[in-house]
Amino acid sequence: MQKQKKILSSPLAFASTILFFLTLFSSTSHAEPNGQSIDEIKKSVVQIRVFSQAKDPYSPWMSSGISASTGSGFIIAKNRILTNAHVVSNAKFIEAQRNNQTEWYELKVLYIAHDCDLAILEVPDQTFYTDSVELELGGLPELASPVDIIGYPIGGSKISVSRGIVSRIEQSNYAHSQIDSHLVVQVDAAINPGNSGGPALQNGKVVGVAFQASTKGENIGYIIPTNVIQHFLKDIQDGIYNGYVELGIQTQNSFSESHRNYYQIPNGEEGVFVTRVFRQGSADGFLQPGDYLTAIDGRKIGRNGNLLEANSIDFLEVIDNKFAGEEIRFDLIRNKKNIQVSFPAKKMPQMENQRSSYGKDYDYLIFGGLVFQTVNRDLLEAWSKTGQTQGGSLLVYRFYEGSHLLDGETEDIVLYRKLPHPSNSHSDFYLNMVVDTFNGTKVKNLNHFKNLLQSSKEKTFKIHFYGIQVPMILDREESEKSDEQIKRTYHITGK
Repeated sequence: MQKQKKILSSPLAFASTILFFLTLFSSTSHAEPNGQSIDEIKKSVVQIRVFSQAKDPYSPWMSSGISASTGSGFIIAKNRILTNAHVVSNAKFIEAQRNNQTEWYELKVLYIAHDCDLAILEVPDQTFYTDSVELELGGLPELASPVDIIGYPIGGSKISVSRGIVSRIEQSNYAHSQIDSHLVVQVDAAINPGNSGGPALQNGKVVGVAFQASTKGENIGYIIPTNVIQHFLKDIQDGIYNGYVELGIQTQNSFSESHRNYYQIPNGEEGVFVTRVFRQGSADGFLQPGDYLTAIDGRKIGRNGNLLEANSIDFLEVIDNKFAGEEIRFDLIRNKKNIQVSFPAKKMPQMENQRSSYGKDYDYLIFGGLVFQTVNRDLLEAWSKTGQTQGGSLLVYRFYEGSHLLDGETEDIVLYRKLPHPSNSHSDFYLNMVVDTFNGTKVKNLNHFKNLLQSSKEKTFKIHFYGIQVPMILDREESEKSDEQIKRTYHITGK
């Protein structure tokens, strides 16, 4: 969305952000950060080696090749290792090594949070932790204060330390999921690709986890601050990671005097306008388009959406710190009246298709060599690289405009490719179109589409697509007969 988690941002907005999988620094330093012994730091920082394999969203019956990468992590309480989710995403095998160890130890993923790019790992073999040190989490660093970021250089096992200055603290996009926005600490430091998951230290305590860098400027890197880390650690205390709640609105600043005058907002009253409310979000049924939000949980909101406080941050950071079931309270102006609205925080299940996904299979349908799939971020990214995107502007618009989020159940289903065969030679016109109805019945989602197709007794299948008045006509018997041959020809199993 525009404000809440930036759900509807263009994919080009993320081209400037790089996740760094391997290491952070190409030169070593023997400084002692904030007086802390390098020898002590070496006992806590972990080098991680990952062998991963992902499913291909464009050919969901296939897997990509196995790739190798390295990252960093560090030991926290109870011998658990904290790192980034993107370091271990799609992992098939993970191993770790501490400084001066000659043996690599197998690592297990205990918890992974793709929405905030954090993960907890553990080495089953307790000898790995011999003479180890657990790092303690600190608070949010001050602007202009120094932080030391620790990691392992490319191709080696020697630890490296680099010092940077905190230059900005704000809500920003997390590139791993591409839609989630949380608090980040910007560091003015020469950060090279690598060392994701390494700790950032200040006064001997962890103030963040290194996780991404920007290509828009020199010496700009980002760390995940400890309030995001603490939220993650609190979430997993019951043994399950539930994820962040969603307010489920879009907002607009209130700098425009004509806009304020139209809604008769009193002079001097700070706040932001609600422009859209999404179904199944926390605000659904409680906030309305046109509402003027002036305070959240008693904390005043400025015209730019930031809290009117020292070290001001986006008001959505208040939502980020909540868990499902906790109360959200707004003071607002609606129809020229000052009112207060309260409601419980909750997740939005339909967010999953908007988020980049990892470690799971993609559901799909093949019928007569025609391949259908739910529109999701991974599919769109793979589809855009094929060069076969003609006529797909409606598909892209619907995804990023977010109209499908207005309905908590409906998902867009796209005919995005075909496996060529004489039986489907006529279907090119309908490629990259979004399914509307099947034999006159509105298609809600992929499972619904499968059920309609499998349960139909009709000899002819008629599929209408959005924006196309003439439906696709399929002969049931011909399509079913060609299916077996097509799947055999293209080596497709399991469907």
